[in-house]
Amino acid sequence: MATTTDEARAATAPNSIRLPGILLGVGLGGFVDGILLHQLLQWHHMLTSTDHDRIGVKYYDPDTVPGLEMNTVWDGIFHTVCWISVLLGLALLYSRVTHNRRAVWASPVLWGWILTGWGLFNLVEGLLDHQILGIHHVHGGPHQAWWDAGFLVLGALFLLAGHLLRRGSRPFDPEAPRHTGREA
Repeated sequence: MATTTDEARAATAPNSIRLPGILLGVGLGGFVDGILLHQLLQWHHMLTSTDHDRIGVKYYDPDTVPGLEMNTVWDGIFHTVCWISVLLGLALLYSRVTHNRRAVWASPVLWGWILTGWGLFNLVEGLLDHQILGIHHVHGGPHQAWWDAGFLVLGALFLLAGHLLRRGSRPFDPEAPRHTGREA
């Protein structure tokens, strides 16, 4: 049974914004983590728990100038990775969406993929840095396990919300002709 071009395009078009959406979500989620937790709340930096880590990274005490300098460098590397993720996501989105570029930003499918990317960021960063490597925790101290668990739960909720948003939305086809409602 042959498929028409429209059917084939409809079947594959929603995937065209999957990777850009995930990259945008990873980068934006990382920026929220870095700006909120590292800079504004100052709960942690990239290497603030290396005195108790699981891989033997030298400890850089964030309460000393040299320690804060090294943690700031690693925070900068982290922010660079977030920035590159956002730039790649935007570039891929721009290259894949050739029509109705304005409509893509209103698409719940794109925002579902962005939430999915943010959830993936939280889960990977939370499992890798907080649990496996132990190089930092969301909020160090006697209740750090609860803060770390909350970060993972938030990531899972973002994944679920992204899935539900995509599932409850019409597939977004950036190549489909735009209907303004003025056609008769």
